[in-house]
Amino acid sequence: QVQFVESGGGLVQPGGSLRLSCAASKFTLEDYVVGWYRQAPGKEREGISCIGTGASASDSSAYYDDSVKGRFIASRDNTKNTVYLQMNNLKPEDTAVYYCQPDKLACRDGDEYDYWGQGTQVTVSS
Repeated sequence: QVQFVESGGGLVQPGGSLRLSCAASKFTLEDYVVGWYRQAPGKEREGISCIGTGASASDSSAYYDDSVKGRFIASRDNTKNTVYLQMNNLKPEDTAVYYCQPDKLACRDGDEYDYWGQGTQVTVSS
């Protein structure tokens, strides 16, 4: 059963921006921390951000991997039961399938999760 769905990916030129969405339909996302993960071609899935339960907008305490820190911002809209990932100044190395992963306790290593959504493709190319 589908519990959350990622969307918002697409093709963008280097330096451009995209806003990804993670929408939950079977539970209240506000009660979960939400991690963003990505899997680039030929690479394993990696965690890139984690937003806590307390913020409905940009979370100043959110975790960001060094590869995206300063460029990506995670946020929430609890009225829409949705978490976002604003991606700015995109680089070709950001090309990947992006996934969200809610967790009741904390964002874990991606290898610890058995189930994932379909993900959304982000392609950064000139």
